[in-house]
Amino acid sequence: MKILITNDDGVNADGLWTLVARLKEVGDVTVVAPDREQSGVGTSMSFHHPIRLTRIHEKIQGIDTYAVEGTPADSVIMAIKVVMKDGIDLVVSGINQGPNCGYDVFLSGTVGAALQGFFYSIPSIAISMNAFTNPMFATGARVARELAEYVKNKGLKGKLLLNVNVPDMPLGEIQGVDVTRLGEKIYSAGIETGNDGRHDYYWIMHRGVDMGDVSGTDLWALKHNRISITPLRFNRGEYSTEFVKDMAPAVARRLLGKK
Repeated sequence: MKILITNDDGVNADGLWTLVARLKEVGDVTVVAPDREQSGVGTSMSFHHPIRLTRIHEKIQGIDTYAVEGTPADSVIMAIKVVMKDGIDLVVSGINQGPNCGYDVFLSGTVGAALQGFFYSIPSIAISMNAFTNPMFATGARVARELAEYVKNKGLKGKLLLNVNVPDMPLGEIQGVDVTRLGEKIYSAGIETGNDGRHDYYWIMHRGVDMGDVSGTDLWALKHNRISITPLRFNRGEYSTEFVKDMAPAVARRLLGKK
């Protein structure tokens, strides 16, 4: 199984390399990721300037590693068109530091990278931890390994896009695995102003978030210490939510010994 790993936190991010260490147990891993932090760029692609691709020294021996001077979406396109032209069986984006749930998916570079795999009919997973400070990446990596193993064993091909959010706690404390839909976040955005000595400037800030508590949503799952798997769908030609519902209990049994 040929696995592409990318992210939006940059090629040197701890979450990415924790993920690599686990997924190399499942298949042949290649890393193609932005050369710097790119959070919040969504599906952005670089059309107005050239992209530089640099092979760099891997942090884990035997893992081909490339840094892209561009966005997460650029990184996946470069992997498909330049680095891994022999084919990719699975794209995994992450592990993100901080959740990507609700309307965040439209802003997330983590999800934006996975979306490019989806566009090219490659099963793709975006995975994020529900913590911004010192996340337990090992838990998220274990979840990602189980999902990758499931995709491998089922021989899945084609359009599959999963957005996965993992509670920030040891695996044994997680209460279950849910197939969810996107919840609604209500943002309270603000503007910070300042002056650099010559010009005024403005900084867009997210001051607070109402996370909501509606059963069946990704937000509800995280609040109740459950792994959220959200199939993102665009047309009827993709794997159905019903198919993914079979995945959740299978993964829960193997990871947690529970539904």
